[in-house]
Amino acid sequence: MTSAPSAFRDRILPVLTVLLAILVIWHVFVVYLNAPFVRDQAARAGETITFSQIVERTFAQERPVLPAPHQIVAELWDTVFNKAVTSKRSLVYHAWITLSATLAGFAMGTVLGIVLAIAIVHNRAMDKSLMPWVIASQTIPILAIAPMIIVVLNSIGISGLMPKALISTYLSFFPIVVGMVKGLRSPDILLLDLMHTYSASQSQTFWKLRWPASMPYLFTSLKVAIAISLVGAIVGELPTGAVAGLGARLLSGSYYGQTIQIWAALFMAAGLAALLVSIVGMAHARVLARMGVKP
Repeated sequence: MTSAPSAFRDRILPVLTVLLAILVIWHVFVVYLNAPFVRDQAARAGETITFSQIVERTFAQERPVLPAPHQIVAELWDTVFNKAVTSKRSLVYHAWITLSATLAGFAMGTVLGIVLAIAIVHNRAMDKSLMPWVIASQTIPILAIAPMIIVVLNSIGISGLMPKALISTYLSFFPIVVGMVKGLRSPDILLLDLMHTYSASQSQTFWKLRWPASMPYLFTSLKVAIAISLVGAIVGELPTGAVAGLGARLLSGSYYGQTIQIWAALFMAAGLAALLVSIVGMAHARVLARMGVKP
């Protein structure tokens, strides 16, 4: 006899278990990685310290090798809630700078990806010639191509939001192309033959069969694309020496050895990516509901 499904047991408990394991391992490595500095300081001061003192000091270092979770939470609280959103020390301010480039690049990547996918599906020559180039474009590391994009665009007077958005576009269009090509080709051959017996035109087949069938593939690709678009915006801020944005926050933290600042910015970026993916997921559910698909 099978037991009734439980949301706590099936969904919440596994997540909490993994989080607990991560926190335990994290605390162990905080002590392990920060202890050498504590011992070195004690040796210079001629002080003999116990293990409990080592543990206590590793969790309170100003510039630890690995920050403790409570230090990151305190930094996030200070830079998110205790600073004005217009302040350059506010993570909300930096997150908005990065988010604007992310959304611009994501919008352009979505349009470009859908257009390319439609062309590939409906034109055999485009399929044979363009698809290999689309795949090959992603073999170039973004850290290598981002500085070139920034320098070239700056040389022709384009700076600010657009270079970062183009880097996000370069990363985000690929999963959309691949997903939409798969989705537009997903209708069964019997359904395509049925449309043919109805004397449906190519556009009618597209809008009444191929496009609705591609929606699950599209939104799955959009979840990947919007997350990778955020990565592109952050990477685009690194080679410019930007003074605003999460990438700039990471860069300044690395310059001055502010590891707590670096980790806080990383957690802010992760939270922002999770929020964006959740928004796409909610849009996915709404669209499927409008199409009559039961959850």
